[in-house]
Amino acid sequence: MKAGNTAAAVSLEALLRAGVSEDADHRDDGVCVVGIFGKSNMQLGALKESLVNILADKHVFSAFGGADDGGSGCGGIQALYNPDNRVLYLLLTSVCDGRQLLLRACRSASAGGGHAEAHDFWKGLERQHCLGLLYLFSVCHVLLLVHPNHTFDVTYDRLFRALDALRQKALPLLRAAVKDCPVSKEWKVNCRPCPPRLLFVFQMSGTLKVPNGSEASIHPDKPKKHSPRRRLQHALEDQIYRIFRKSRVLTNQSGNCLFTVPANQAFVYVLPASDEDPAGALLSQLRSNCILCEQDSGALVSGPRRYQQTRRSARQGAAEQSGAAGGAAPADCSLKEFLWQHVELVLTKKGFDDSVGRNPQPCHFELPSYSKWAQVALKLHRALAGGDDDDGDDAAELAAKVQVQLKVLDGFLDADAKFSENRCQKALPVAHSAYQANLPHNYTTAVHKNQLAQALRVYSQHARGVAFQRYALQLHEDCYKFWSNGHQLCEERSLSDQHCVHKFHLLPQPGEPTDMDHNPPILNHNSRGRSTGSCNCGRKQAPREDPFDVQAANFEFYQALEEKCCGKLERIDFPIFQPSTPDPAPASNRAQRPPCEADADRLKEPGAAHSHTPGDTSLSLALSLGQSTDSSGPYADSASAAGAPPDGQVQQKRPSLADRQPSTVEYLPGMMHSGCPKGLLPKFSSWSLVKLGPAKSYNCHKGLEQPGFLPGASFLLPWDLVIRSRCEDDPAEPLDGGASSWPAPNKMPAGKRGGAGGPGRGRRRDDTARAYVGFEYEDGRGRRFIGSGPDKIVKALGPAGAKEPAGRVLNGDMPLYVPSPSQGRGVKPHFAQLMRLFVVVPDAPLEVTLNPQVQPGPPPCPVFHPEQTDVVLPADGLWVLRFPYAYATEMGPCYPPKENQPLAHYKVLRGILRAAANAQPQEALR
Repeated sequence: MKAGNTAAAVSLEALLRAGVSEDADHRDDGVCVVGIFGKSNMQLGALKESLVNILADKHVFSAFGGADDGGSGCGGIQALYNPDNRVLYLLLTSVCDGRQLLLRACRSASAGGGHAEAHDFWKGLERQHCLGLLYLFSVCHVLLLVHPNHTFDVTYDRLFRALDALRQKALPLLRAAVKDCPVSKEWKVNCRPCPPRLLFVFQMSGTLKVPNGSEASIHPDKPKKHSPRRRLQHALEDQIYRIFRKSRVLTNQSGNCLFTVPANQAFVYVLPASDEDPAGALLSQLRSNCILCEQDSGALVSGPRRYQQTRRSARQGAAEQSGAAGGAAPADCSLKEFLWQHVELVLTKKGFDDSVGRNPQPCHFELPSYSKWAQVALKLHRALAGGDDDDGDDAAELAAKVQVQLKVLDGFLDADAKFSENRCQKALPVAHSAYQANLPHNYTTAVHKNQLAQALRVYSQHARGVAFQRYALQLHEDCYKFWSNGHQLCEERSLSDQHCVHKFHLLPQPGEPTDMDHNPPILNHNSRGRSTGSCNCGRKQAPREDPFDVQAANFEFYQALEEKCCGKLERIDFPIFQPSTPDPAPASNRAQRPPCEADADRLKEPGAAHSHTPGDTSLSLALSLGQSTDSSGPYADSASAAGAPPDGQVQQKRPSLADRQPSTVEYLPGMMHSGCPKGLLPKFSSWSLVKLGPAKSYNCHKGLEQPGFLPGASFLLPWDLVIRSRCEDDPAEPLDGGASSWPAPNKMPAGKRGGAGGPGRGRRRDDTARAYVGFEYEDGRGRRFIGSGPDKIVKALGPAGAKEPAGRVLNGDMPLYVPSPSQGRGVKPHFAQLMRLFVVVPDAPLEVTLNPQVQPGPPPCPVFHPEQTDVVLPADGLWVLRFPYAYATEMGPCYPPKENQPLAHYKVLRGILRAAANAQPQEALR
C-alpha cells in the first residue's frame, strides 16, 4: 500500500471502496489491525485521538476537533495506516464520546419530542454503537479500550455480554457474507481472523498524582517498589479479570469468547495525569518550543514533523529527569511499548495463546495481507452497516436481517426500559380494576370518560419510566374495548332530555320488526319515561311514551287519538309539504337569505308580469298566488285604504320572491321557526287548530267540561270587545249625482231630522261583544289548569266563573313552562307546559286573528310559529289551538328547562290574538 495515500485518517468505508493499490514488494506482507474504542470527555484534545497521534508519531487529529461520526452503523470508524510498522488503526467514534454526545443532544433538543421519543432515539444510537463494536471485534487483532479516568466502568460487562449474544445470533448471517472471500476455513467459520486481545487504557486522575521522589525522600532506606501508577495497573488487571470471569465473559477456552486477555502479560495501561493548569501547560510547551528553536541550527520545520520533533524533545527531557532522580523506582514503559509487545505477536505470526485450564485448546490465528483483509472487511461492513444501491439486493437483505437481530440487545442494554415495562405491567391490572369499579351494566360516554380518567390517575400513581405512555394507550384501548363489548349505552336522548335505557342498538327500518338477538340488537328508543297527554281538542287523555323525534311527539300521538275523539271536528289545516316527485329530499341546512338583486331587477322589467314564454316560471307562480288571494286579505285592506276601485277592479301587488309558492321538491326537516329558509314546508304540522262547536257550547258558569282540570281552574277569561256600527237611519248616499240623490217630496233626508243642530245629528251607538280566552297548562301527570297571568292560576269558587279579564294574558308574554301546582315528593320540580289556547269567538261582526309565536329557550333560540301566520278565526265558534309538545330545529331539540334555569326565557310572545270590527262575519273554513 502506498504511504502517500494513508498520510491522514480517512473514513473506513471510503478506504475499503477506494481500492488502494499496494506496492509489489509489500503486497504479501501481513497487516496487524488495531481497533480503538471507548469513552472520552469534553476536555481539549480528546483521549482517543491523542493516543492515535502518539502511536503513529504523526499529527493526525487536531487538538480542537476529533473524528466526526460518519453516520449510523459502522460509518463512524476512521482508518489510519502506518506503512512503516504495517499497522492499521481503526478509531470508532460514537455517542460515547463527549463531543458526539453534545452534538446528538442538540439535534434531539431541536427536533423536540417527549421522554419516550428521546429514550428511543438514544437507544437507537446505542444499538448502532454496538454494531460498530461488533465490526471491530470481527476484523481486528488487538483492541484498545480507552477510558477517561482510572476506575473501571462495570457497564462494560453488560455491554460485552450483549455483544457476545448479538454475535452468536448474527454469526450465520456473517458466515453467508464472507463465504466467497479468499481466506481460510477457520476465518469463514468464526468470521474473524483470531479471537481479538483486549487491552485497557486508563488516564490517571489528578487526585492520585504523586510528586517525583517524594516517597524516596521520606523513606530513604525502604526497598524500591513499583510506582503508584504501576501498582494501580496491577490492581485494575486483577479487578477486570475477576469481574469478567464471574460473568463468564472470559472462560478457559479463548476460542469461544468474544475477546481474550493475556495471562502473563500486562493488559492495562494507565496514562500519567496531565497538568491541572491548562494555561500553564500551554505556556511551558511554548517555552520549550522557543528554547528548541534557539538551539536548533537547522531550518525551521512545521506541520507533523514539528509535532514529532516536539515529542522527541519531551521524551528526552523525561528520560534525563528519570535518570537524574537517584534511588527512584524503575521507569514505567511508554504507551507505544505497552502496545507493541502485543502487536509483535501478531506480526511475527505467533498469535495469542490465551486459553487456560487443564486442557487448553489452541485457537485459530491468521495474519492476512491487506487485500484479503479489505475484501473480508468490505463484506462485513455491508452486512452490518448496510450497503448502497450498487451493492445489490443480497447485501441489503442481509443488512435488514442483521437489524432484526438487534432486538437481543434490549434485554442487556435497556435496563431502565425493562424496569419500566415490568412496573407498567403491574400497574395495568390495578387501573383496570379502578375503571370497572361501581360501573352499571350499560353506561354512557360521559361515564366511560370519567372512569377512564380515574383509571389513568391510578395508573399514573404506580407506572414509571419510558413505557408509561405506551401502556397508557393500551389502558385506553382496553377500557374502550370493555365498554364497546356489550356495555355501551345508547347515546340518544329523548326530547325531554332523558337517555335511552337500551344498550347500543340499531333502529328498525319502516316495516321491520324488532330483533333482540341481532348484534347489535334492532330496537326502538325507550327512556322508560311515561306521561299523560290530551288530544288536540283536549276531551280525551291517554298515556304517552317519552318521544325521541318531533314527528312522534307532535304528530303521531295526536293522530292516533284523532280516530277516537276529534277526527270529525271542523278544523283549519295548516299548509304542509306537497311532493311533486316520488323521492323528495330534505333541504340542506342553509341560512335565510334575502331575494337576489338580479331577481328583484327582473321583476321590475316592463312586461315581466305579462310574459307568456313557456320557460318563464314567474307567470305560473303569479297566477297561482293571484287565484289563492282572498279579497278580504291584506292586499284588499291596503287597496281599500288607499281608495282603490270597487270589487273586480282591484289590481293586486305582485308578491316578492320570498312569498312565492313553497317548494315541492325539498321539504323542511324540522319545524317552522324564524331561522328557516323561505319557501320550505315540513312534511307534517306540529300545530293543530280545531273547532269544538259554536260559541254557545261554552258555559261560562261551568267552564270547560274536560278531564284532567284542577277544581275551579277550567274557566276561560272574559274578553270584552267594543263593536262600532253606523246608525240605522244613516244609509249610504250614492255619489254619482243621479236622481236618487234628491229627496222625495214632503220627506226629509235621513239623518237630518230635528234641524241642522238637532239631537239626532251624527249620533252613533256602541255595542259590546264578549269573547273568552284561556291559556291551558298541562303537566306530565295529565293535570290541567287555565292561567290567569304569568304566575297565577284561575280560581273560580262559585258558578259565576272567572272574573279576571283577559287583558293581562293578552297584553304580555305568557310563560311556556310554569311550576306545577301539585309537586311530587321528590326534590326535582315538576313543570306544566302550555299546550292549548281556547278562544270563544262570539257571533258578532268581529275579526279575531290568531298569530302564535313561541320562544322555547334563551337567545339565540329561534321563535317558532305555525306554517301559516295571521289565521283569522271565523265567528261563532269555540276554537282550540294545540301547541307543539316539543320544539326542535335542524340542529337539534330545544330541551325543557332544568331546575336551575330561569323560566322567563321560555315564553309565548305577546300579540297572539288581535280583534277588529268587521261588517261581514266570515264563515268557518273546513
